[in-house]
Amino acid sequence: MRRTIFAVVVLGLMVLAAPLFGQSVPQPAVSAQLPNVALPHDLDRVLRDYERAWRAGDGAALASLFAEDGFVLQSKHPPIRGRPAIQAAYGRQGGAALRLSALSYATNGTIGYIIGTYGFGNEPSEAGKFTLILRRAPGEPWLIFSDMDNLSVSPQPVSALNTPSPAEPPLAGH
Repeated sequence: MRRTIFAVVVLGLMVLAAPLFGQSVPQPAVSAQLPNVALPHDLDRVLRDYERAWRAGDGAALASLFAEDGFVLQSKHPPIRGRPAIQAAYGRQGGAALRLSALSYATNGTIGYIIGTYGFGNEPSEAGKFTLILRRAPGEPWLIFSDMDNLSVSPQPVSALNTPSPAEPPLAGH
């Protein structure tokens, strides 16, 4: 008899608890686009110099924006460390009209960061997101210690003449 009462109580609790397990938890709304923020001149210089060097396909100029022991962490690529390796990697990339936009930033003494998005040409949508970790010696310009990016869109095949299709930008450092 005790077992029957126990079974009925357990079954009753399961029936009462079942709706709790079957409910879907509402997910927070995802903003289609976060607002850009204006950067102080010394941080904005990092992004504008990066854009210029990328558009020119100048691996040496891109590498010079990095700390000697800096990192590039691109989607679906092994980590790259050091200016010579960064120059070699970026020497095979670039040439597209890169656009960098900041979403957030902060600095504290000799370290800082910029979080942002990147795109190409006049396309209004972002191609990906990036995080730059920056450092500098006192009184010196900011250098990139780590550049991590990831794509926001699924890659598409590259079109003729090695020109990226609108949905597949070349892998940027951002």
